[in-house]
Amino acid sequence: MMKIGITGQDGFVGKHLYNTLGLYPEQYERISFERNFFEDDNLMDEFIAQCDIIVHLAAVNRHAEPSKIYSINIELAQKLRDSLVRTNAKPHVVFSSSTQEERDNPYGNAKKEAREILSAWALDSNAKFTGLIIPNVFGPFGNPYYNSVVATFCHQLAHKEVPKIEVDGELKLIYVSELVDEILKCFGGKGNAQLRIAHTYQIKVSEILSLLKTYKEDYLHLGIIPSFSSIFELNLFNTFRCYIDIKNHFPVHFKKNVDPRGAFVEVIRLNVGGQVSFSTTVPEITRGNHFHTRKIERFAVIKGKALIQLRQIGTTDVLDFYLDGEEPSYVDMPIWYTHNIKNIGEEELYTIFWINEFYNPEDPDTYMETV
Repeated sequence: MMKIGITGQDGFVGKHLYNTLGLYPEQYERISFERNFFEDDNLMDEFIAQCDIIVHLAAVNRHAEPSKIYSINIELAQKLRDSLVRTNAKPHVVFSSSTQEERDNPYGNAKKEAREILSAWALDSNAKFTGLIIPNVFGPFGNPYYNSVVATFCHQLAHKEVPKIEVDGELKLIYVSELVDEILKCFGGKGNAQLRIAHTYQIKVSEILSLLKTYKEDYLHLGIIPSFSSIFELNLFNTFRCYIDIKNHFPVHFKKNVDPRGAFVEVIRLNVGGQVSFSTTVPEITRGNHFHTRKIERFAVIKGKALIQLRQIGTTDVLDFYLDGEEPSYVDMPIWYTHNIKNIGEEELYTIFWINEFYNPEDPDTYMETV
């Protein structure tokens, strides 16, 4: 079993890498890291000594004082190197640099020099080092106005703000889960290498904004699941969904049409395929307690009383949604949110489930975790 430590564990990429490692407990043991370790030699040394692999993601890419971007990133690399020297530890160090290295700016210059600092340590110590040159990264849970223009646009559209394009350039992007896969591939490598991570998508800023505006109108306002012409569009949609005000947006009530014959409710409008299922649940029984990393899923309660709960992986806050078949409604499951549904009534609960892909037992994208 590999023991993996991640500096910047709570950052955008770090959180995704940490959570992904958690999907494979038989392969990886996660050695927890906290930012204050950089300020305490003993804590840093103790962390270093436990790790077979260290992924150095901790960095600052924006600051009110541009000079601080350079100095802080260099200091973080030096503190990591100094601890490696003090402990005489030789873990495989994987360093995340950026295509900004090619530009003469404080962040790019700092990343290049930090990579050289750690590469030199590896050569002197006969240790393994991999320097990754990474393009722009996007995905769920990135910080708006900090991590990417995608995060900023998603936040603005989901919170009734008006996005503005500063420069309509071509962006070379990689989805955060794709980047994590590339990092995992490094773990079995020989090290002592500089690897350029290829971008997986190239698209203009205006095209991204146009897609996100469509998602806002179709999904957020009308509840329609849009069509996707590429994996990029699916990833962009799943990213957008994680920026909406989940707590206050759900449950969404259906329009219930009633006449002397009974009632009629339209459950979902789709511009994409998938699988529809139906279940009954007896009182006091809970279904679910799992999460998905790519699937779009809708729970629609049409009879009975239900409690649907969601919790983002790696957090403790639980969102409770109460649904009643007397007023049919639905909740959609964001990726990386574990979820369940419980019958809290005295009669059978009737639920319709829709998910955007057929169930594949060889690749279920379903991970068990209690809400």
